[in-house]
Order: sequence, then structure tokens, then C-alpha cells
Amino acid sequence: MSAQTTVHLLRHGEVHNPEGILYGRLPGYQLSELGVQMAERVADAVGDRDITHVVASPLERAQQTARPLASARGVEVLTDARVIESTNIFEGRPFSVAGGIVKRPGAWRYLWNPFRPSWGEPYKAVVARMMAAVYDARDSARGHEAVVVSHQLPIWTTRLHVEGRSFLHNPRNRQCTLCSLTSLVFDGDRLTTLRYSEPAADLIPLRDRHKNFSSGSGPAAAQEAPPS
Repeated sequence: MSAQTTVHLLRHGEVHNPEGILYGRLPGYQLSELGVQMAERVADAVGDRDITHVVASPLERAQQTARPLASARGVEVLTDARVIESTNIFEGRPFSVAGGIVKRPGAWRYLWNPFRPSWGEPYKAVVARMMAAVYDARDSARGHEAVVVSHQLPIWTTRLHVEGRSFLHNPRNRQCTLCSLTSLVFDGDRLTTLRYSEPAADLIPLRDRHKNFSSGSGPAAAQEAPPS
């Protein structure tokens, strides 16, 4: 009988971003106090599961989200650059679809192809790197469970690929809230099931549930030195 392995794709918690910047891969964007609570909630919710492997994007918010769960499981947080946030031409700018970028004529030249998309990293490239990381996590946790801490767009794009759906979508309709788990279940090497859960759902302000990036306005979390 083939071993069953589950790879959970965990989105990071709320980010301290009161200016509403589309931060992308920019350094310095860390969890808010609420974001830390979300990460701790995940650790409480799944910390008793058979998780033997924890991987995170190199960005601070992902590393911070991974630490409580890794501590609960007694494992090290490994860094995998393949699960980093997608690139975006609008990175570093205040972002508003309704009142901002799409109304600026200078931005229109980047918006011509939503299927690729023309304003950022190609969806197919995102899927290729994410699935490679998923397969490696599956192999490292064979017969157990692994957690990969990543970001909304890479996780959602991976789900669209797995479910055979079009990459064209409305960002506000992504089912990938803060600290949600998109869980891929493998029987041996074969992907058999995709599950979705929101262990920190009650901590997410209603106004933020459909945002495509985190713009928490609460206080920033006190920073701890990463484990040596």
C-alpha cells in the first residue's frame, strides 16, 4: 500500500502595512501583532498533527508565520526561495483597483494580458516553481505531513493548476485567506485530494477577507531574533 503524504500550503499571517503598499518581495514587511496571533493559532490548530517538515519563503512574514508551528513540532524552519511571492511591476506602490492603478494611463501598457499576466511573473512559471517545491516537500515528509509557508498568489495559482482551472480570475475571489491551509494529499506520488481550511478565520477582520494583499493597520509585532 502506498504511503499517504499531505503537503499543506500555508499563507502567512496579517502584515503590518498601514499605508496599503503592494509590497510583493520588498524586504521589511513583517507580521502585525494580529498576524503573530494568527500564526500561533495555526500552531495550536495543527501542532498535534504528524508534521515532520516545515518550509517557508525567505520573506520575513513567511518566516515569522512558520516559527510557532515549527517550534510546536520540534523541527527546523527550512527556507525555499521557490515559494516566494510572485513578482509584480506595481510592487512598492499604493494599490487600489477601484481608484488607483487601472485609472492611470501610464499603467495600461502593463494590463493588456490578464491570462499571462502581463504585469508580473507568468502564472506558468509560478506553478512550475511551486509544484517543484511541493514535490520536494512531499518526498521529505513521505508518509507524514509537511507545511510550506508561502503567499496568496503562488498558493492560489497552484490550486488553479491542480484543479485544472483557468488562471484568469478576479483576485478578490481567491479562496486563500490569511493563515489558511490549502492541503494537497498524495497517495504515493499521485495527488488524490485537495482540501481547504481556515484555522485563523475568526481573527481576520471582515474588511480584509477578500483583499489580495495584507494591509493590517494594527501595531507591528515586536521583533525577535531568528533562532540561531
